[in-house]
Amino acid sequence: MEIILLQDLTNLGHKDDVIKVRNGYGRNYLIPQGFAMLATESAKKMHAENMRQRAHKEQKKRSDALAIAAKLGTVELKIGAKTSTTGKIFGSVNTLQIAEALIEKGFDVDRKNITMSENAIKEIGTFKATVKIYKDIKAEINFEVYSE
Repeated sequence: MEIILLQDLTNLGHKDDVIKVRNGYGRNYLIPQGFAMLATESAKKMHAENMRQRAHKEQKKRSDALAIAAKLGTVELKIGAKTSTTGKIFGSVNTLQIAEALIEKGFDVDRKNITMSENAIKEIGTFKATVKIYKDIKAEINFEVYSE
């Protein structure tokens, strides 16, 4: 069965992709939940016209995302944390703190779009995080955790 996705779905595809799925998955889950619509001939024609109209907007978003990625690549963040005398952090540094530090620098990034090289950072040092800006455009940022 061919369907047209109405929103981004992890491990399945992005919005407006035409994909093939099993009949039961499409009819019993994706279509009733509003995640997809059946790809009939008329729906495919409408979809093609909509995609032509969106192509220009898509290119602008992609170029803006590339510019933001270039700016984010040069940003160095410093995140303060309370530590013991041995350098261990009380608690851990997570994506929320990185997102807040990016907002202070002028970048509006959702914490859900940030992945860290390590799951939980529990000591002082320099680390890397990846920020997903747009579909397949990502930027890697360096951040330093220091003792307050």
